[in-house]
Amino acid sequence: MRPFILAAAAVAAAALALGGCGGNINAPRTRLTAKQMVERSKPGIVRIEVIGRTGQAIGTGFAVAQDGRIATNLHVISGAIQAKVVLYDGSEYPVTAVVAIDEVHDLAIIRITKSNMVVLKIGDSDGVSAGDPVYAIGNPLGADYTISDGLISAVRSDGRNTLLQISAPISLGSSGGPLLNHYGEVIGVATAISATGQNLNFGMPSNYLQPLMMTVAGESFEAFAERTIVGEEMRAAPRIVRKIPEHAVEYLDGCSDDNVRDAAEQIAGAIEKGAPIYNANDHEACFRIYEGTALRLENELPSDCQGVREALGQGLLRAQTLETYTEKAWAMRDAFDGLLAVIVERISN
Repeated sequence: MRPFILAAAAVAAAALALGGCGGNINAPRTRLTAKQMVERSKPGIVRIEVIGRTGQAIGTGFAVAQDGRIATNLHVISGAIQAKVVLYDGSEYPVTAVVAIDEVHDLAIIRITKSNMVVLKIGDSDGVSAGDPVYAIGNPLGADYTISDGLISAVRSDGRNTLLQISAPISLGSSGGPLLNHYGEVIGVATAISATGQNLNFGMPSNYLQPLMMTVAGESFEAFAERTIVGEEMRAAPRIVRKIPEHAVEYLDGCSDDNVRDAAEQIAGAIEKGAPIYNANDHEACFRIYEGTALRLENELPSDCQGVREALGQGLLRAQTLETYTEKAWAMRDAFDGLLAVIVERISN
């Protein structure tokens, strides 16, 4: 179970590896309407269907080279036994290779045996800033080629890695889909959604794709599947049962608006940092981020804000009773989600 239900080269070499912009995407850099963006981008966006040991799942991807290379999230294909790509025209192709992966940023490039793919142009995500418009196209809950729009809410960075926080709604099935600027360029990859319905959604900057696009061959999908499935079995992650506490809005009595706002911001920031790390299978690091945030809030919040302190304390106590860092991380996430839900209720009232 994953949260939210993740070779330096010259620019010229990167452009060569892309195989050009291809198809009708290679157009002058002019602002597009949402309708124009959809019409130009759809042929290069794909539906990814995977079969794993626990059932079937759907994700999204987009062509980054005419030779059949497609970008998506690593978690879309990780642990899959079989995977296929469905193109805009309805034709289907099995995934034959996993060309490159980036576990830290939850990114992957796969390949199908299809030439002359319509390629989406990759933009420069370093030029993105809060307030910029953003458009997401994907297959949320199986609703193919759904477009949603919003803003870049924030560009989050810890000094080493960057995340794009967006207000454009995305859902399960959107993972791996392109985030486009108003020129129709890919500036991010839809990666994570908030479990609390607060419209806290995240994408990986497109510049993290550039090193992956230097690789052409990769490994067969069969070899990748065998390796990742064995890896999951070796990790022996326990089955997680969510236990999100339900709090009445009165639970926040005594907390000032500033207290509530600060708690929500710190918790959302912890989830934002911890989720990609969890998805990269470093469950201990994810738990440590959650634990540190909870302890810091317990110390910083005034005694009058007893409800928040108590909820965080209960999460910490529950985590101490569990054996694995996978379980510990989810125990803290449950505590966080319960608090965020009641904070949203208080704000709504």
